[in-house]
Amino acid sequence: MTESTNQRNAVIVPGGGYGPQAPLLMYAADAAEARGARPHPISWTGNPREVPPEELFDWVAAHVTPVLDELTAGTPGDPPLLIGKSLGTHAAPLAADRGLPAVWLTPLLTVEPVAAQLRRATAPTLLIGGTADPAWDGALARQLSPYVLEVPDADHGMYVPGPLAGSAEVLGRVVTAIEEWLDNVVWRTPVVAGN
Repeated sequence: MTESTNQRNAVIVPGGGYGPQAPLLMYAADAAEARGARPHPISWTGNPREVPPEELFDWVAAHVTPVLDELTAGTPGDPPLLIGKSLGTHAAPLAADRGLPAVWLTPLLTVEPVAAQLRRATAPTLLIGGTADPAWDGALARQLSPYVLEVPDADHGMYVPGPLAGSAEVLGRVVTAIEEWLDNVVWRTPVVAGN
């Protein structure tokens, strides 16, 4: 059971085959944790690939909503931060409905129902993707949010061609973009220990 506290919280929403311990999500959660947030990783029950596309919003919401409800039940402080990868962007309606800031890693921008939900966002949203990812649309990303990191030649896993050191460098760029966004846009004041 998730414990509600008067601190920052980050809800980590995995991709279809990319869990919360995979590098992009793990380091994003680490960036939030370094700023006083407690990470709350979501684990899928069942295989998301077996869920019909028209049921994905409800399926993802069934996993994420209970955590958000518990974190926001009578708890003052910053609203939870959502950090989602790919399939996790099906949590965009929750972010829009609740006014939650969100980091969307390789969001499914070419899936119109997902893009429509991202358009509804009222809180700051950071969109991160690569030009070699068929799910990414850089022009649309820049319409949806002023906070965008687009990596040339990066695929859906944010890998770039060539030696792996290049992809590790991309991971560093992604984490730096998240840290700067958290510090300058979402959480401008540090959390004091014990709060």
